[in-house]
Amino acid sequence: MRMTAQDWALLFLLSLLWGGSFFFAAVAVRELPPLTVVALRTGLASLTLMMILRLRRESWPVTRSALPAFLVMGLLNNLLPFSLLFWAQTTIPSGLAAILNATTPIFSIVVAHFLLADERMAVNKAVGILFGFLGVAVLMGGNVLTGGGIATLGMLACLAAALSYGVAGVYGRRFKAMALSPTQVALGQLVATTLMMLPVIVLVDRPWALPVPSLRVVAAVVALAVVSTAIAYVIFFRLLASAGAVNTALVTLLIPASAILLGSLFLGEALAPRHYAGLALITLGLIAIDGRVIDRLRR
Repeated sequence: MRMTAQDWALLFLLSLLWGGSFFFAAVAVRELPPLTVVALRTGLASLTLMMILRLRRESWPVTRSALPAFLVMGLLNNLLPFSLLFWAQTTIPSGLAAILNATTPIFSIVVAHFLLADERMAVNKAVGILFGFLGVAVLMGGNVLTGGGIATLGMLACLAAALSYGVAGVYGRRFKAMALSPTQVALGQLVATTLMMLPVIVLVDRPWALPVPSLRVVAAVVALAVVSTAIAYVIFFRLLASAGAVNTALVTLLIPASAILLGSLFLGEALAPRHYAGLALITLGLIAIDGRVIDRLRR
């Protein structure tokens, strides 16, 4: 699918919102267990979307065909990747987590190539992904993967989360045929995730025994849920319907820019010249994936 100017604008906005999620999560997991942060994120985001539905006078997305899809989407797009990423951010910096998460389009392209008839791997997408991968490699630097132990497991967890997001992007295409609005789709999967997470945190984290978090952490959790989840998912599903699974997954190539900036300003994570070089390559990759670079070369 060819992306329109509106699709690109929404893609950049989504990258800012989800880039901020790495920052908010990094603050939250300093005082709260990762699984509890996942449940709070999806639960508060669900409440926000319920209010949005009431304002829009939209019905609740409860249909027999949608319920199983919400459960699967909640697992693939929320429960698994959120849990993996939040745990990873207890072992590695938020900027590095965002960089590793930028491998999502690679997984998405492979899955979509085999499962979706209209998402075949065209030459321009292959060239764009190559630029994007090179950009991510430059951002990571040659010394990032030399560490061992718990940090290595954290990086592997981020890659597993990226794979889950890639599969979710392809699976989520089915909601387009269900006559549901993006808000209904986002709410359905978030409620499903929250219901699945509740017994997990009761057994694992025992939240009633946790110390009361600071106001800074409370603010981070609220921002993570309302801004980087509720609002972001409305945009995400709108893009998924209009731009396709692979193009939507490209948002993860832009997320490291905002995540690294926030980490540098507020968490003490250092920005190096290679970060800017990597972002330049990623930008070239996005242009190539849209097909415009290839068209100009042919002329």
